Amino acid sequence: MPITIGLLLALSFTASLAALGFLIWAIARRQFALSQSDASTIFEPGETGAPDDTTAFGRAPAGSHAHRFDVIRERIDVAGRRTVLLMAAVAAFWLVLGSVFGVIASLKLHLPDWLVEHAPLTFGRMRSMHLNLVAYGWLSVAGIASALWIVPRIFHTPLRYPRVAMFGAMVWTIGVAMGVTAIALGYTQGVEWLEIPWQIGLLLAVGGACLAFPLVMTARHRKSHHIYVSGWYFLGGLVWFPVLYFIANLPGLHAGVQQATVNWWFAHNVLGLWLTPLGVGTAYYLIPKIVGQPVYSYSLSLLGFWGLALFYSQVGIHHLIGAPVPTWLVTLSIVHSVMMFIPVIAVAINQHTTVVRNAWALKQSVALRFVALGALMYTLSSFQGSLQALRPVNSITHFTHYTVGHAHLGAYGFTSMVLFGAFYYMLPYLTGRDWPWPRLLKLHFWLVVGGFSVYFFAVSIGGWLQGMGLLEPGRSFEAVTRATMPYLEARSLGGTLMTLGHLVFAFHIAALLMGKGTQRTAIAGQTPETATAGA
Repeated sequence: MPITIGLLLALSFTASLAALGFLIWAIARRQFALSQSDASTIFEPGETGAPDDTTAFGRAPAGSHAHRFDVIRERIDVAGRRTVLLMAAVAAFWLVLGSVFGVIASLKLHLPDWLVEHAPLTFGRMRSMHLNLVAYGWLSVAGIASALWIVPRIFHTPLRYPRVAMFGAMVWTIGVAMGVTAIALGYTQGVEWLEIPWQIGLLLAVGGACLAFPLVMTARHRKSHHIYVSGWYFLGGLVWFPVLYFIANLPGLHAGVQQATVNWWFAHNVLGLWLTPLGVGTAYYLIPKIVGQPVYSYSLSLLGFWGLALFYSQVGIHHLIGAPVPTWLVTLSIVHSVMMFIPVIAVAINQHTTVVRNAWALKQSVALRFVALGALMYTLSSFQGSLQALRPVNSITHFTHYTVGHAHLGAYGFTSMVLFGAFYYMLPYLTGRDWPWPRLLKLHFWLVVGGFSVYFFAVSIGGWLQGMGLLEPGRSFEAVTRATMPYLEARSLGGTLMTLGHLVFAFHIAALLMGKGTQRTAIAGQTPETATAGA
C-alpha cells in the first residue's frame, strides 16, 4: 500500500479517534444526560414563545424586551462586534466578485471565443478564481462571522481574545486576496479546491487557527454548563479545517494517484467537515430563535453531529470510482456515504419539524425563509450525494455537469441560503439599525431562488442526459457536447439572476453599514453604545 494512502487513512482514523474521545468526554461531563429542556439553553428567561426577527414581527426596537436583559447586561456582542462587521462586509464583497467570475466562466462554456485575449480571462483561471472566492471568501468568511456572533450568545459570555480573532480575520482575508491574484497570474497547484499555492494557503490555516482559538477559549469560559448543539458544530468545524488544509497542502508529500486521493479526501471534507458544520450550526440556532420555540428533539440534534464526525471523513473517495486506486478504498467511501443517511435524517427531522410546526412565521420572516430553505436543501443535497456515490448512479453522473449541480445544491442551496438568513438576522443587532429597505430582502430572496432553480435543474437534467449519451455506443463526443448547449445557456441565465440577487444583498449591507435605516430605540438606562452592540 503506498505510504500516502496509508498516511491518509491513519490521519482519518486519528481524527475519528479524536471525535470518539470528545464523545467520551461529553458523556463523562454529562453533556449527554439530555432532556428536552437542554434545547432551551439558547433562550433567556421569558423568551420562549416570543418570535424574534428584526426583519419581521413588527421589527421591535433594540432592547425593548425584558428577555434581552442578559445579553445587554453582559455586553456579549460588544467584544466581537467589529470583527463580525468587518467579516460581513468582506464576505459580501467576495460573493459579488466571485459571482461575476462564475458568470463569465459559465458563459465561456457556450461562448468559448469570448474574452480570450488575456490569460487571466480564460476559462481555467476564471473558474478557479470563482471557486476559491466563493468557498474561502464568501462561504468561509460569512460562516465564521456567524459563529463569532452566535457562540458567545449560546455560552452566555463575551468572546475571548477578540484581538486574536481580528488578526485571524485579517490574515484570512489577505490569504484569499493573494491566492486569487496568484491564480489569475497563472501560479496554481493545479488541484481542484487546492489551486491556491501552498505558500499562500498556509495563511488560511494560520488565520483559521487564530479564529478558532477565541471560540475554543470562549467555550472554556462559558457560563452555561451545557454545550448547545450549535456549539459542537462550530467548534468541530473550526478545529477540523486548519488541520485538513495544512495536511492537504504539505509540499512534496502527495503525487500522482495518491495526490488525487488526498485531493478528494480534502475537497469533500471541506464541504462536510467545514461548510456543513457552519451551516447546520447556524440553522440550529436561528430556526428556534426566530420562531421562539426549541427544536423538535434535542437528542436527535446531537446524534446528527456525532454521526457527521464519525462517518464523513472517508466520503470523498467515491469521486475516484473507476480510477487506479484500491477497490476496497472506494468501497469504504461508498459505505461511509450511505451511512451519512443517519445524521442527515436526524437533522432533517429536527429542523423541518420545527419549521412546519411554526409555518406561520414563514409569511413574516424573510430570514426564516432563507434558513428554512437552506435546511431543506441540506437534506436533499445529502440524500443526492449518498445515492450518487453508488456505482450504478456514479457511472452515469461522473465527469458530467450533473456533479456541478450537486455541488451547488450543497454549497449554495444549503450553506449560502442559511448564511443569507443569518446576515439578515444578526446585522441589525450589531449596527443598531433596521434594514433600510425591507422590500429588497424579498427581492433578493426571489432572485436567488429563481436563479438557482433555473441553474440547478439545467445542469442536473443536462448532466444526466450527457452521462447517458457518453455511455451510448457509437455516439460521438461532439454530438453529446452539442446536445448540452441549451442547458449550459440556461445555466448562465440562472447564474446571472443569482448574481443580481447578490448585488442587491451587498448593496443593502453597504447601506446599513453606512448608517442608513432607522435607529433602533434603546430602553431606559441604556447607553447608545450598549444598545447598539448588545441588543
